[in-house]
Amino acid sequence: MHGVIIIDKPSSPTSAEIVRLVKSRLGRKTRVGHLGTLDPFATGVLPILVGEGTKLAPFIDKGEKEYTGIIVLGSETDTLDRTGEVIRTAPLPHLDDDRLDTVAAQFVGTIQQIPPIFSAIKREGVPLYKMARRGDDVEPPAPRTVEITRLELRAEGPDRVSFLVACSSGMYVRSLARDIGNALESAGHLLELRRTRNGEFAIAQAVPLAAALEELERKDYHSIVGMREALSALPEVQIDPATERRLRNGDSRALDGLAPPNAKFYKVIARENLVAVAEPTSRITSAIARIFNLD
Repeated sequence: MHGVIIIDKPSSPTSAEIVRLVKSRLGRKTRVGHLGTLDPFATGVLPILVGEGTKLAPFIDKGEKEYTGIIVLGSETDTLDRTGEVIRTAPLPHLDDDRLDTVAAQFVGTIQQIPPIFSAIKREGVPLYKMARRGDDVEPPAPRTVEITRLELRAEGPDRVSFLVACSSGMYVRSLARDIGNALESAGHLLELRRTRNGEFAIAQAVPLAAALEELERKDYHSIVGMREALSALPEVQIDPATERRLRNGDSRALDGLAPPNAKFYKVIARENLVAVAEPTSRITSAIARIFNLD
């Protein structure tokens, strides 16, 4: 089987642990991966890639993501979330809708963000979180450019702010919680985080982890999103069996003149199955970005 299982991740297990649980139900020979790591305490949409679905990552991992959650004000932790040690405290700010709307507006658009020290970013080949956990003096990572298209903040008490954020891939919500606390002239860290959308995959499509694992135990695969559907955002072209044979033999000229206008990538379909993803290189010709073997 090939495709994507959209898991509603519970709090506690790591993304890698969920991959191992799925793989244990599908067999050692089945390739399994995931998109967009969620911290252990976070919940929500975690796409699990299965079989040839593991080849889809370059085409679906750059989509916009959406999160909801709670920020605690008055304290900042070393991990920037509830699992860390408090490293700074500050007075609680006065909260009202106008002030929160003003602060939210400061973060909408293209911004510079400093990622957390406790992150998977590597320095000299070692993830920063490993260096931090062993007590090394870790310099903060360099700022990175991220995009926030929507941010809503609402007071949930004197020291709590709920949020909804839509953002580019690579944006750290823990860093956003810290920066919102600073913008309110206080301090902040992340208490709760739930991912409600990862690109084309939304929470309404997600299957609770326990239910998904039970289905896989029964060899019930109806929750797996098929390869063609998983790339629903890409335009597609249909080809005949003769063209498919040429394509599988490495002849990308079989696609000459077929690229949809203005497509960055497009799906190639034969016999109702996904054969390849192609990339136009000119108005006429295309390169084969990936071939899929679904038989």
